Amino acid sequence: MSSDVMTLPEVAEYLRLTEKTTYRLAADGTLPGFKAGGSWPFRKADIDAWIEAKKAETKKAGVKAVRPG
Repeated sequence: MSSDVMTLPEVAEYLRLTEKTTYRLAADGTLPGFKAGGSWPFRKADIDAWIEAKKAETKKAGVKAVRPG
């Protein structure tokens, strides 16, 4: 598998979410991914673009993002 493609557990770790939450967000179409057989592949570029879009929405709404620390 290409390093450009991430598994659901990898995306969960990358976003610092549980796998269950990541699965739910993917299944309801919130996260950009697709089901292929029994797995959920995600393109890292799509996840990064989704993060940037969410940051822009947060900034537009005037809400300060909370950074994990």
